[in-house]
This record gives sequence, C-alpha cells and structure tokens, in this order.
Amino acid sequence: MIQRIDFAPLDGITKAVFRQVWHRRFGGADRYFMPFFSPTDQHIVTDRDRKELVPENNGGLPLVPQVMTRKADDFLWAAELLGDMGYTEVNLNLGCPSGTVTAKGKGSGFLAKPEELDRFFDQVFSRAALPVSVKTRLGILDPEEFWPLLEIYNRYPVACLTIHPRVQKQFYKGTVHLDVFEKALAASKNPVCYNGDLRTVEDLRAFQDRFPAAEAVMVGRGAVADPALPRKWRGGPAATRQELQDFTAELYQSYQAFYGQVNPAAQRMKEVWFYLIHLFEGGGRIDKKLRRSRGAWEYERLEAEIFQTLPLRDHSEGDLV
Repeated sequence: MIQRIDFAPLDGITKAVFRQVWHRRFGGADRYFMPFFSPTDQHIVTDRDRKELVPENNGGLPLVPQVMTRKADDFLWAAELLGDMGYTEVNLNLGCPSGTVTAKGKGSGFLAKPEELDRFFDQVFSRAALPVSVKTRLGILDPEEFWPLLEIYNRYPVACLTIHPRVQKQFYKGTVHLDVFEKALAASKNPVCYNGDLRTVEDLRAFQDRFPAAEAVMVGRGAVADPALPRKWRGGPAATRQELQDFTAELYQSYQAFYGQVNPAAQRMKEVWFYLIHLFEGGGRIDKKLRRSRGAWEYERLEAEIFQTLPLRDHSEGDLV
C-alpha cells in the first residue's frame, strides 16, 4: 500500500523556487528530490549549485539531494559536504538517460559497467557520511540486464532503491516493464520505490492494486502537469482555475525575484507550461505558440489566453515527453 510519495527531480524545473511555491500552493509530497549536481574535479561547489543546496534557500522542505558521478572520491566528498549542510540522505543518479550524460559513463550510462559500479559501491558504502539511496533504470538495451545489477544493489545497504522500469535507450517512452519491477520488488533486499508514468489518481490506484506490497512511489512529470495530483491521492480536491492562476502568478514573480530579470523568468515558466498545458482542453494550439514565443510580454499574453479560453480538466492528458 502506498505510504510515501516522493517528488522526482526534473532538471531545469523542480529547483528551489518551484519546490517552495508548489509546496505552499498544493503539497502532498512527503519528500522532494533535488535535480542532480555533478561534483567538480576540484571539489568546488559552483554558485549555481550552492544556491540550490543551501538550507536558507529551501524553506525547511524535506529534501534529498541527488549526485551524479562515476568517481567514488567525488561522491564521498559531496556526501560529506551535504551532511555538513544538514542533509540526512544523498541519492545517486543512475537513471538519467541523456546522451550527453551517458557518453561520460554517468547516470544510466554507469549501468553498462557493472564491475566498475560494484567497486564504486564498495568504496562509497564503506565510507559515506550519509545514508545513500539510488535511482536506477533497468539497464541500457534490455530489461534482463537488471538482474546482475540487482545482485550488486543487494550486496549493499541502499537506503531506498527507486526503480524506473525502462532501459536507457527508451528514454521516457515505450513500455514500462512492470513485470520486471514486480520481480525486483520481491527480490530486493533493500526498500523499493517505483517511478514511471504515474499521472492520475487512477494510475496510482491501479499501481497499488497490482503491487500492494509497494510502499513508496515517485512522481515527477505527472505532478508538474497536475500540481494537485498528490493532494488528490490523499483525498483532497482537484486544482481549480483560480488556484492554478494564483500558483503560476506566484511562481512567475518568484522566478523574477530569483533571476532579477523578467525574460529568464518567462523562459522558466514556459518550461513549466510544457507540462501544465496538458491540464487544459485544446492546449496544443497555444502550446505551440508558447514554445515559439519570444520575451516576457508574449509569454504573459499567451498565459492569459490559456486561463481565459481553455476548459480545465480534472486530470492531465496527452504526451508529456
């Protein structure tokens, strides 16, 4: 039975500003996973990463920072740094399917080298300053690649193994291999969390019915496309038009305060609307205009058109990738 909902890290979207506004306006998530940062060889925190990580920019939310690296020393340095900042868990990203990431052997690209991954884990789990959780895919090309990987995971005290049951080459499309997840849930010696294509209350209910032993899920794109999704799962109401309008207004203003400029704020809002538009009927036409829009004035005009003309659904529909 689902007892915990984690908010997935979406690079470029679920950063500090978004998390705080979303939490104030909707909530319902138990933990928020921060988009990954990659430690530098010099073990220096960049200004951009520091703004995301420092507690004063995170409003006391229950956060889990995510690190992406294939070097144990870099991960251990990051874990110590995060522990000093007050974090109580660090997450290793073995799920990102981006070609620019996997070409460096990071993210899900690390899954192609299980022996190297095993050595990495041996160093990390013997010395890490914090509990370590892992977000993983099934492999690179074939879901059957997962079973040797699970043997590795089972040898170490992974705080939570979040499984996105696709392989790297699928990115975010195609079959979610629920049969593999079912076997993994039974075979894992560590706590398991599910991630993948949970967009509606019906999706969550169907997942719970099929996997009653699963206690945790991670939602990402679905909770950006329908900010009230976790709240609805807990018995709360769907988002209203006024509530969404207040949410986007506060988010836009908060981005402006964060960046000190209106155009970068508008660009961030366009990225949010890539998902949120699926909560409105007939949003495809305006979505295309939003993607082509230039500058804050045009963005503001198109957002106003969405709220003034498009019917609101009670759940998101359409392709989120």
